[in-house]
Amino acid sequence: MSEIVAGIRIPDSKLAREATDLVREHGTPLLLAHSQRVYLFGAIQGRHRGWTIDHELFYVGAMFHDMGLTAKYRSRDHRFEVDGANAARDFLRANGIGEGPAELVWDSIALHTTLEIPWHKRPEIALMNGGTAADVIGRGIDEIPAADREAILAAYPRGDFACGIIRAFVDGLAHRPATAFGTFNADLLERGLPGYHRTNFCDLIDANPLGG
Repeated sequence: MSEIVAGIRIPDSKLAREATDLVREHGTPLLLAHSQRVYLFGAIQGRHRGWTIDHELFYVGAMFHDMGLTAKYRSRDHRFEVDGANAARDFLRANGIGEGPAELVWDSIALHTTLEIPWHKRPEIALMNGGTAADVIGRGIDEIPAADREAILAAYPRGDFACGIIRAFVDGLAHRPATAFGTFNADLLERGLPGYHRTNFCDLIDANPLGG
């Protein structure tokens, strides 16, 4: 029987269970609990708006949204969001899911750290950003009733989340710091990676070989 938290049913299909097992195997307890909270916070934000979503696809996206930080799925030269999106799409294709749904999940993961744009896309894409932002920085948490927040945190405690998630990002990006350019990931590396120097877009303009 599937679990229900804050009135939201956790998908318990074969696809959902296998996605969860992959996070458990290749991620960390912190990333797994974070991913569960992202699903729940996002689903409640959707409920608050009266949106209809594909809960199974949204759940799989939540499970994979940070997988690009893990040793199993991270690349040398892509943004971690793209690595996670690619991993989710490959997983869905391998399980017989069509290109349309697979691309929806790809977009939801690839755009989950991007400001504003996801909210002009499909609900699953918007809510991946919303659920992530709620859990990481508290943005949009006012849409989550207090009793629901308490139920979610009781089911999937945060622990020392602030330090742990910063460390997860730094560990997942330290070998490819250039991919942080133009994203908040540069803030994380600046805080946690000794010797990191963030690229300034103005310097790139000045260095353009076409001249001034």
